[in-house]
Amino acid sequence: MKLQISIDGKTYEAEVEVLEDDAMPRQPQYGPSHTPAATAQPTPVAAAQAPAAAAEEAVDEKKVCRSPVTGIVIKVTVEPGQPVQANDPIMVLEAMKMETNVTAHSAGKVKNVRVAKGDSVKVGQVVAEFE
Repeated sequence: MKLQISIDGKTYEAEVEVLEDDAMPRQPQYGPSHTPAATAQPTPVAAAQAPAAAAEEAVDEKKVCRSPVTGIVIKVTVEPGQPVQANDPIMVLEAMKMETNVTAHSAGKVKNVRVAKGDSVKVGQVVAEFE
């Protein structure tokens, strides 16, 4: 039997073999049991998601700072218009009870900070832009 499964907007096809009762090991029955049938249905991807991803990829990587982890913004240490040097701290993220310092990869001037304290961020999300 083939199933289609959608994870994060990507559809995967899986082939599943259904085993007969004789092929499965016997386990003691402790009472009436009803196992609901599992179902999987593909979820259509919204058309608006694809252009947003394409716009995100078109960014000049030298002028952006991306999140290295999925986590929560604990502290933002820069603001628009502020000059920064390479390795200056931009913000602090918390992921799995560990703090990660996000730093500037080169000298420049902060154009925009896209996140604020308390925001959730994903790996690779643009968190700041430089001029």
